[in-house]
Amino acid sequence: MRPTFRHLIRPLQDSLRDLLPIIAVVAFFQFFVLRQSLPQLGQILAGVLLVMLGLALFVQGLKLALFPLGEDMAHNFVRRGSLPWLLLFSFTLGFGTTVAEPALIAVAAEAAKVAAAAGVIDNSAQEMTSYALGLRLTVALSVGIALLVGVIRILKGWPLHWLIIGGYLGVVIMTAFAPAEIIGIAYDSGGVTTSTVTVPLVTALGVGLASSIRGRDPMLDGFGLIAFASLTPMIFVMLFGIITT
Repeated sequence: MRPTFRHLIRPLQDSLRDLLPIIAVVAFFQFFVLRQSLPQLGQILAGVLLVMLGLALFVQGLKLALFPLGEDMAHNFVRRGSLPWLLLFSFTLGFGTTVAEPALIAVAAEAAKVAAAAGVIDNSAQEMTSYALGLRLTVALSVGIALLVGVIRILKGWPLHWLIIGGYLGVVIMTAFAPAEIIGIAYDSGGVTTSTVTVPLVTALGVGLASSIRGRDPMLDGFGLIAFASLTPMIFVMLFGIITT
């Protein structure tokens, strides 16, 4: 087998292995609990094939581009010794990747529809678009600030757990004051931000930064940025709900 062909087959095999538990669960409940055949079997098989191919290409893209790019830029910023540029890069990276996050776009659009149906905002396309955009920008701003704090933590060597505990205390306090209809959206916003676009670059930034600074352990100090990225949106979205209602 030629090396190029083998390099293509291996990611497909890994993707199939990762999808097998999902396929097994769906098949078990469909055939043994619901006792029904799969509708449009050919379409479903074609969809599974596309998902497998997409997952394989996505993982290869992370390995070839996003992870090396993030780590290399972190190394270069440390080598230049420019703290303001590093902090600006961290903020804009968090903001830009979050705005482009597909999961956040979908959740924000759905939240706008539900808010309009509940009478929180006017039931018009313009109002729903404005609400969804405001929600996305709020989450993106929170992630940008989260990366700022996370990068400073790595530079200063602050303990991660104290910052996380303090952040979740802030979430509890904000929950007591936020409108009830925004709390669930706020909690979900913390999860949707840490998805396909944001996680690879943020993780690469943290690991690359910790690897470049003397006295920092990439295992202990390089990880944890994702925790900030999923924590701060909850606080900011609840603040968004207080301001807009």
